[in-house]
Amino acid sequence: MAINRPNVQQILEIAGELGMTMSEEKAAEYLAVMQANFDPYDMVDEMPDNIPEVKYPRTPGYRPSRKDNELNAWYYRSEIKGAPTGKLAGKTVVIKDNVAVAGVPMMNGSSTLEGFVPGMDATVVTRLLDAGATILGKSTCEQFCLSAGSHSSDPAPVHNPYKYGYSAGGSSSGSAALVATGEADLAIGGDQGGSIRIPAAFCGVYGMKATYGLVPYTGVMPIEMTVDHTGPITGNVRDNALMLEVLAGADGLDPRQYSPKTDDYTSALDRGVKGMKIGILKEGFELPLLEEDVAEKVRAAGERFRELGADVEEVSIPEHPQLAALWGPIGMEGLAVQMMFGNGMGYNWKGFYDVALMEAHAGWRQKADDLSKTLTIAMLVGRYMQTRYRGAFYGKAQNIARRMKAIYDRAFAEYDVILTPTVAMKATKLPGPDASIAEIVSRSWEMLGATAQYDVTGHPAMSVPCGMSAGLPIGLSIAAGDYQESKIYRAAAAFEASVDWKHA
Repeated sequence: MAINRPNVQQILEIAGELGMTMSEEKAAEYLAVMQANFDPYDMVDEMPDNIPEVKYPRTPGYRPSRKDNELNAWYYRSEIKGAPTGKLAGKTVVIKDNVAVAGVPMMNGSSTLEGFVPGMDATVVTRLLDAGATILGKSTCEQFCLSAGSHSSDPAPVHNPYKYGYSAGGSSSGSAALVATGEADLAIGGDQGGSIRIPAAFCGVYGMKATYGLVPYTGVMPIEMTVDHTGPITGNVRDNALMLEVLAGADGLDPRQYSPKTDDYTSALDRGVKGMKIGILKEGFELPLLEEDVAEKVRAAGERFRELGADVEEVSIPEHPQLAALWGPIGMEGLAVQMMFGNGMGYNWKGFYDVALMEAHAGWRQKADDLSKTLTIAMLVGRYMQTRYRGAFYGKAQNIARRMKAIYDRAFAEYDVILTPTVAMKATKLPGPDASIAEIVSRSWEMLGATAQYDVTGHPAMSVPCGMSAGLPIGLSIAAGDYQESKIYRAAAAFEASVDWKHA
């Protein structure tokens, strides 16, 4: 089938967008010469696409009613049984709704994408099924994953499993809430600024943002390629380590993966922390919104590690707040170019492009007023800085990030793991239906100053529940050097075994 060719008027419009001055006669002359350049598009149009094979059958599924979905944590229910044997045999899993599952609707929290049904399974989905897991459906996530609160998803917010009316954290809000309630053993989350670890902290579960590129992102809708991560959310450390063993490793389709180094993570769980050198990051306790009870529980966790035989001391990285600030130019300009104006995929990288998603997501332009307040802010800032300053601040932020990463690399060469609060506060109240833009955005982004650092550097970090206060969980962040997830699991398992965090 031949593609539609442009006419003279369309050439004039494109020329105007490019800053060119052109007469109708000149446009017609260019158009005549251009015709042969469209012939290869006809050939590509006739060829079949090259998408991964779908290996496992699934039920048609349904969208649960509110009475069967009190927390609004489920987006869609559809059962997919994996292989009869494997590391995850007998385990149930829910998939964040920015991840492609063939034949199951994917809305990514936004009404602008409603109705899109992927034709392929993401790599992480196939790996879970190959390992024997049973997928139960898709979890609600925040609109295009642009909120660390749980109030931006269409059509309704996700509630905290410990206190209704409070945030479950975002953007992997439904994933964390469903694991916390026991409706699923395991969940896939995504993390560009903290979106695995923040909901894990708010919901009292275990969330691992592994080293950048360790888990393939193929089939997951990007935000910004240099900070995209996906990974496990679980109810305990062992399940988390086991799940990462299944997920980790190159798939040959994701350009984020630079020869990732995998490990037998579960083998680290019984080693204890005796002899480990653990740093407590001074700047992690200098956040402007840090709640006293959060700081107290995290410091108590540090003391517990000392009692367990670790060498624990305070460490300072003065650049810690500056590193969080780098996320702004990288995240906002990057998402405007790739996720929005690039129709979800962008250009200039080798790997798997979800063409059907690109076509479906392009429809946001006809429904732009339906985009969330947080995404609107990010797009306005990103587009302004891109056009007014030609992307210079994006480039400079990426350059500075390399220097910042080297600083953290040196710290992780000295310390096995570094501790901070996962977030500065416990779960906050969900904004009301009449909340101002300022309140909506504040409740969305106030947590990122504690988590975004490790998305920019790519170092692994895990949120581990370490206590309760006012009926809400508190999260401890354990971070390590590149591909040192086993050190994190070693520390997390020792802490989990020695502390009843719900009564700590």
